[in-house]
Amino acid sequence: MPEQSNDYRVVVFGAAGVGKSSLVLRFVRGTFRETYIPTIEDTYRQVISCDKSICTLQITDTTGSHQFPAMQRLSISKGHAFILVYSVTSRQSMEDLQPIFEQICQIKGDIQKIPIMLVGNKSDETQRELDASEGQALASKWKCSFMETSAKMNYNVQELFQELLNLEKRRTVSLQVDGKKSKQQKRKDKLQGKCSVM
Repeated sequence: MPEQSNDYRVVVFGAAGVGKSSLVLRFVRGTFRETYIPTIEDTYRQVISCDKSICTLQITDTTGSHQFPAMQRLSISKGHAFILVYSVTSRQSMEDLQPIFEQICQIKGDIQKIPIMLVGNKSDETQRELDASEGQALASKWKCSFMETSAKMNYNVQELFQELLNLEKRRTVSLQVDGKKSKQQKRKDKLQGKCSVM
């Protein structure tokens, strides 16, 4: 078991019911559950490549309520990277991220070096309150990356975690262990260089 310093800690924040657990479970286990079960705090581990050696990607799925401010502060101070999730079906869920983002800035100081992904989940839903452009605008304001996902349809879930690791500048972290490429990456590499008829 590698020592703790070898862990790469990602913390997932967002209001209750935006799909934080669904995204994490879809990524770690490839599963999706329809029923909503509130989370207090869960941690999942996934082996990843880190500076050409193996380390553990530790994903902390936090509570959607603000009942535990001390836990939230601890998660921020220990986190290396952050995923801020809102639901495209709820404007309020996006507004709920503001105090969390401010707290990350306050605890971490210079957040330019901290990987942060703003995520609009439930992009498969038709009852939208938020357009992708609004998520993009907020991400630009916060100087972080943005992506829309759907845990249900497994849309952009793997890409979300890979992009988050790509944002890490202090060390090289990747979902690919031992240089093994994911099926998706192999397919991308294969398609590169092929001509397409317009």
